[in-house]
Amino acid sequence: MTRKRLVWSVIPLVLVLFFGCPKKPAEAPPPPPEVEATPTPPPAEDVEEPMAPEPEDEVEVDPLDSENLQEVNTEAVRQGFVANVYFDFDKSNLRDEAREALTGNARWLRQHPEFLLTIAGHCDERGTNEYNLALGERRANTAKDYLTSLGVEASRLQTISYGEERPVCTQSDEACWQRNRRAHMLITGRR
Repeated sequence: MTRKRLVWSVIPLVLVLFFGCPKKPAEAPPPPPEVEATPTPPPAEDVEEPMAPEPEDEVEVDPLDSENLQEVNTEAVRQGFVANVYFDFDKSNLRDEAREALTGNARWLRQHPEFLLTIAGHCDERGTNEYNLALGERRANTAKDYLTSLGVEASRLQTISYGEERPVCTQSDEACWQRNRRAHMLITGRR
C-alpha cells in the first residue's frame, strides 16, 4: 500500500474517534406515576397582620386638672406661684419681696378662680407657744388681707396658725429661724 492510501484510510478512522458516531437522542424520562392529588388551596393573598390601632393624638393633660392636689401645687409653683413669704423676727408686716410674691400669687389665683387656698402662719422657736400661735395667725391674716386687696375673693382663702410646731429647719441659728418665719400657701381644694 502506498502511503497515500494509508493516509486516506486512517482519516475516517481518526474522524470517527474524534467525533464519534452520532448518539441516539436521550429518551425522555417516564412521567411520574399519577397520584390522586388533594386539591391545594389557592395561594393566600398577601394578608397583612392586623395593626394595633394607631394611638390617638395624645392630649397632654394639664397638671392643674389633676385630682392630686400635690401635683396641682407642684405645677402652680412651676408656673411661678410662690409657696412661702417670709417675715422679720417678731413681725407680721410684709416685706417688699413678700409683697412682690403675693402680687404674683394674686395674679395666678385670679387666672385660676377654681382653686381654694390655705395660708398657714409659722414662727421660729423663740417665744412661748401661745405667743407664736397668735403671731402665726397674724402673719397668715396679713397675707390673706393683701391677696384680697389685689382682687382674690376672700371666700377662696382660709388661714391657720401652726406657731412654731411645724418648722422646716430645726437648727438654732438665725438662718434657720428666718426660714421658719413664714406664711405658707397651699392649694387645698377646688370650688
